[in-house]
Amino acid sequence: MTDAALRCANHPDRETTLRCNRCEKPICTKCAILTPVGYRCKECVRGQQAVFETAQPLDFVIAAVLSAVGAGVGVAVLAFLGFWGFFVAPVVGGGLAEIVRVATRRRRGRRLPLVAVVSGAVGILPTLIPALGLTFVALTGGGLELLGGVLLSLVYPVVTGGLLLSTLYYRLRGIRL
Repeated sequence: MTDAALRCANHPDRETTLRCNRCEKPICTKCAILTPVGYRCKECVRGQQAVFETAQPLDFVIAAVLSAVGAGVGVAVLAFLGFWGFFVAPVVGGGLAEIVRVATRRRRGRRLPLVAVVSGAVGILPTLIPALGLTFVALTGGGLELLGGVLLSLVYPVVTGGLLLSTLYYRLRGIRL
């Protein structure tokens, strides 16, 4: 038996007893990544993650357009429901997530949910224009007694849009609510 100590493949000055359970390369504790099946080196983990990134560039465009249009129309329709729109907004967000998922052929990407939410927020902006215009008129025209109602009309699309977009994000990330 030899007492030659193993050296980390990335840090030759460090002794180690760990090996990547996939490629058997000696790794130190700084290079080791704990996975559900044991310790792996960064290269093996990076290669495995690439398998799950299946989104193509066109999928990001599809998700952006569908999310912008869907969130804008969804918030505009939810305005007619009044108080009940707060309860229906997450359902609309979940439905929109399923539409995006089917349109992108269920391909996954780390940035796909973020692209969908940002473009959905841009899609909600047109529903805020009337309330912003009324707020400007109330502030400049001296109608401060109307300001409370106007601000309430500004808060409603923001809250329902937030509920819709948060559900959209978490459903596209794969987290079931």
